[in-house]
Amino acid sequence: MIKMALFGCGRIGRLHAQNISQNQGAELVQVYDVHQLSADQLATRHNCEVALSVEVILANSVIDAVLIGTSTDTHADLIEESAKAGKAIFCEKPIDLSLDRVKQCAATIAPYNVPVQIGFNRRFDPSHKSAKNAVVTGQIGDLQQVILTSRDPEMPPQSYMKTSGGMFCDMTIHDFDLARFLLGEEPTEIFAYASALVNPKACAAVGDIDSAMIQMKTASGKLCHINNSRQAVYGYDQRVELFGSTGMLISDNQRPHDLKSFNATQTGKSEPYQSLETRKSVHL
Repeated sequence: MIKMALFGCGRIGRLHAQNISQNQGAELVQVYDVHQLSADQLATRHNCEVALSVEVILANSVIDAVLIGTSTDTHADLIEESAKAGKAIFCEKPIDLSLDRVKQCAATIAPYNVPVQIGFNRRFDPSHKSAKNAVVTGQIGDLQQVILTSRDPEMPPQSYMKTSGGMFCDMTIHDFDLARFLLGEEPTEIFAYASALVNPKACAAVGDIDSAMIQMKTASGKLCHINNSRQAVYGYDQRVELFGSTGMLISDNQRPHDLKSFNATQTGKSEPYQSLETRKSVHL
């Protein structure tokens, strides 16, 4: 049984807390948030303690691991402090908006030799992982093109957008990670177009965008196209297409179920793609 503590009791923190509580191999022992009410409510829901400070959690010898779901600007500091305390670490992406700070963080924690996992979950999706394995075993010959579609069902709150670091650092970062995973090599050239098409007013208020298309090329010439939108009214739109010299692989969207109905007024009607709520329930 892994004894865990949670830093951050907001939107993503609540989801992680529920996942921990439903995992038979883990126990949520303590939670902490600068917003006391959020911590109190989450602790009540999951029958755990509220820590009065970060230091209280890190000094607790019962805690084996910490999950960091706080705002981006606190991630690097919490990773360093947790590593020094000997705790295993799972931290939401990104580590920091500054690459220099990320490198500094990596150097700081290296001597402590603790497990660290950053929240890039796409490569662990069963369908995406199967697609990667199929490429590795040569099922489509030489990989030539990777096409990634990643669209969220709704815009995030403006309060979140203010501190997220922008859509590329907050949302597209998952696609960059997945592209590297599927391509098997690093991109050496990149070009991007971006716009505010979904909610121009909200984007202008925080200096962000909500729609993007990115093209990348690796040293060997493999090509990758990523297209993003903050809002797909039909649910999460997450698709992968891998094109090779002898075939193609598609890792398609997930639905609550795959039943289709046919009658005199409709053909092939099926459930919509996962919404924010159904996606949470499926991945718990």
